[in-house]
Amino acid sequence: MARGTANEGPHPVDRHVGRRVWEKRLELGYNQSDLARALGLTFQQIQKYEKGVNRISSSKLWDIARFFQVDIGYFFQGLDHPQAPRGSSAETSESHGPVTRHSLEIARLAPRLTTRQQKLAAQIIREMTGARMTNEP
Repeated sequence: MARGTANEGPHPVDRHVGRRVWEKRLELGYNQSDLARALGLTFQQIQKYEKGVNRISSSKLWDIARFFQVDIGYFFQGLDHPQAPRGSSAETSESHGPVTRHSLEIARLAPRLTTRQQKLAAQIIREMTGARMTNEP
């Protein structure tokens, strides 16, 4: 399939895969330079991959998956359709809204809290968002 004209921007699949690389990198606490060094690239190349501007070759995606210790399918999870419009699951986490650096940091730090602290943090976030309490333990 042709990439399209320059006016169309990155292909939605390339954007989605790049977003998943970005999410996993932040979740694991690596910066772009760390990943770049591990892959023998520059941090600028990692930036382009994460934005979907440059496509990630299959061999490089394999290397990234090995570095992150995830199955290669991880990068395609949440991708409903290759032509998904912008703002679809390619840029959001299911129906939970956009994934941000801060939401990933909260998720990464939460397990370090005691159960009581986690409950308090969840209560604060629920109050701030107006969300209702779930039935989860």
